[in-house]
Amino acid sequence: MYAAQINAYQTNNKVSLSGRELEAEVLCKAAVRLKECQDNWDSPDNASGMLSDALKYNQKVWSFFQTEIANPENPLPTKLKEDLLNLSIFIDKRTFEILAYPAPEKLSALISINLNIAAGLRGNPAE
Repeated sequence: MYAAQINAYQTNNKVSLSGRELEAEVLCKAAVRLKECQDNWDSPDNASGMLSDALKYNQKVWSFFQTEIANPENPLPTKLKEDLLNLSIFIDKRTFEILAYPAPEKLSALISINLNIAAGLRGNPAE
C-alpha cells in the first residue's frame, strides 16, 4: 500500500533537498522506521528498542513541526496551522498510547499520516 512512497524515499534520499522536500523526507524516514517495526513486530530487534526509537524519532519530527507551525511568523494560513497542530496532538496521543499499550496495527495511522503529508508536500497527494 505504501510501496510507492517508501520507494520514492529510498531512491531520492541522496538528492539536495529544498525545505518542503526536506520535510517530506523526514516524514518518509519516520514512516519507514515505523513500518519496519510493524512488519517485524515479533523480532528481537523490536523488543530491544527498535519500536521505542522509531516512535521517538517520529515524535521529534512532529515536535519540530509544532514549533514551526506555532511560530507567529509562519506564513501558512491560520486554518491550516490549526489543522496541523490538531493533527500533531493526535500524533502525540497515539505515540503515548502505543508506548503504553503496544500493538502493530496502531502504527498504521502514524505511517499513513506521515506518508500523506509527505506526498502533499511533494505536490502529489494522489499517491
